[in-house]
Formats: sequence, structure tokens, C-alpha cells
Amino acid sequence: MPAAGHVTTFALTAVVIILIPGPSVMFVVGRALTYGRRAAVLSVVGNTLGEYVQVIAVAFGIGAVAERSVAVLTGLKLFGAAYLIYLGARAIRERRSLFNMLQQAETPSQRRFLLQGFVVGASNPKTVVFLVAILPLFVDRANGSLSGQILVLGLVFSAIALVCDNAWGLFAGTARDWFAKSPKRLELIGGVGGLAIIAVGVRLALTGRKD
Repeated sequence: MPAAGHVTTFALTAVVIILIPGPSVMFVVGRALTYGRRAAVLSVVGNTLGEYVQVIAVAFGIGAVAERSVAVLTGLKLFGAAYLIYLGARAIRERRSLFNMLQQAETPSQRRFLLQGFVVGASNPKTVVFLVAILPLFVDRANGSLSGQILVLGLVFSAIALVCDNAWGLFAGTARDWFAKSPKRLELIGGVGGLAIIAVGVRLALTGRKD
């Protein structure tokens, strides 16, 4: 187990980093604006689970290999970017049917939102770089297994991300409720949400390896 002081210091560091809106926040906000609060919460859960897969990879050394390999990291980045652009384009394409789906209480399946969030979280190369660069600073061989300490710190990181990202998603989902009263408003906000997700994908694709 990591020392209590290390956990506290890491938690404070993670809060500062997570509170700054990044690709995950923009993705969640885009889903909330397009499909509502439930979609945002499920996307956050899926995203968090995907990111924890990266924590496991870092704990057992795979993340360090990916971080040092330009080809692996670039491939991961481009896959994540392409998937985000696909999701954004799909949201824009479906924007005219959002009002009918809302009126009929029909939305895409919970499993789909979870899976999409998971893929985005697991394919985010920025998380790999952050975890490889930051997590090792808070572990100590004197406190037992390094892998075990990283897994614990990763849980702390995931818990904080879960709370903060949900707050963003619920806020955006609440704002969407006003737009949901009108087909034109909902169509507009669906398009905006899709564009936001596409923008995240494009930004990710154009981001340098160490940004």
C-alpha cells in the first residue's frame, strides 16, 4: 500500500489536473448535450473503466513501453481520434431524430454508451503519458509492491475523475433540458454536441506526442 501522505498528495495533484477541462470532459459534455444526463453518466462510467485499463497497463509496465514507442502511442492516438470523430458525426446525423426519441422515451442502449465511453477512455494516449509520468512519483519500494501501489493510486485517480466528470455531464445535461422543449432547439444542441466531440477528436489527432 502507498503511504497515506503519498495518497493525499497524489489526490490533490489529480484534482488539479482533472478539474481542468480536457478531452474526457469535452467528450462527456458533448454526450450530455446530445443525449442527456443518463448518457453522460454512462459515458463517464465507461470512460473511467477504460482509463483504469491503462492504470493496470502502467502498473505492469506495458504503459511505459507504449509511452516510449512513437508508433504505439501514435497508433493509439489516431484510433481514439478517429473514434471520437465517428461518434461526433453520428450525433450530428441523428440530431433531427432526438426530439422524437425523447418524446417516445427511446434512447440508444445503456450498453452502447458504456462501451463507447470505455473505448474513448482506453484509447486516450494523454492518460498513458500522465500515468507514466506522475504515478511513479508517489510510490516507494519500502511500502511493498510497486504494482499494487500504482493500482491503488489509480483507483484514487479514477474516483476523482468519476466525480468531477459526472459533475460536468450533469450540468450540461441539465442545460439540455431547456433545449429539449423544442425540436429546433434540440436539433441545434444535438449538432453542437456532435461538433464538440468532433473537435476533441481533431484536437487529439493534431496534438503532439508530449502535449
